Amino acid sequence: MAFPEVMRGDGPYADTIRQIVRDEFFTAIEVGWAHDAAKRQAAAVLRQSHLSVGFGAQGALLATKSDLNALDEPARRKAVALVSAALGAKRVAVLSGPYPGPSDEAGDKERLVESLKELSAYGRDRHVAITLETFDRTIEKKALAGPTTLCVEISEAVRHEYPEFGLLLDLSHMRLLNESPRESLTMARDHLVHAHIGNCVLGDPKHPAYGDQHPHFGIAGGENDTPEVRSIYECCSRSGSWGARPASRS
Repeated sequence: MAFPEVMRGDGPYADTIRQIVRDEFFTAIEVGWAHDAAKRQAAAVLRQSHLSVGFGAQGALLATKSDLNALDEPARRKAVALVSAALGAKRVAVLSGPYPGPSDEAGDKERLVESLKELSAYGRDRHVAITLETFDRTIEKKALAGPTTLCVEISEAVRHEYPEFGLLLDLSHMRLLNESPRESLTMARDHLVHAHIGNCVLGDPKHPAYGDQHPHFGIAGGENDTPEVRSIYECCSRSGSWGARPASRS
């Protein structure tokens, strides 16, 4: 999100990683997908950096229209295979496929849990933990997962066998789900392993940053700014959800 020019896996991918590696403030980094040449360069930089590495597979899943809860089994397995490669990450974050509607929700939830368990099994042998990020259901991504209550149910099902699994909550996605930080964090308290701090625009569908576009803080019409950022840290601190985690720039 900090470097949108590399979001599709090309551009100055390794160079942007070098910028973060050289900044003494950061002890962790979250990266997205990359094409093979850029991936090899980035992996070499990351091996030398001694940073904790997280991998966000959401962009790859969205760009390729891959669906971890697909009804079609070959399509579901293709999505699982896509996520199974990461740049030496300690955590790999994913999002669910689209929300199919209430009549098919239960079946899609079962297939998503199956995919997350498969990924967790694959990751366990490689010391990589899997994380599910909550996304909106009605505005833009229209994902199955989805409301925090559902994501907690999914996490409980996966953590029964893979306790290293957890949830990623995003401040902007809370707003898109019509949830407050207090509501989301209270529900996900025992499952939270990662957080994103971002902004969104909801009030005006004609606004160029409407939806899940990650606009900067302070933008006219934005939902989040300093008070909301302060609120999520305070809620995490009070609930005990926020451990001593390294600072990262994604």
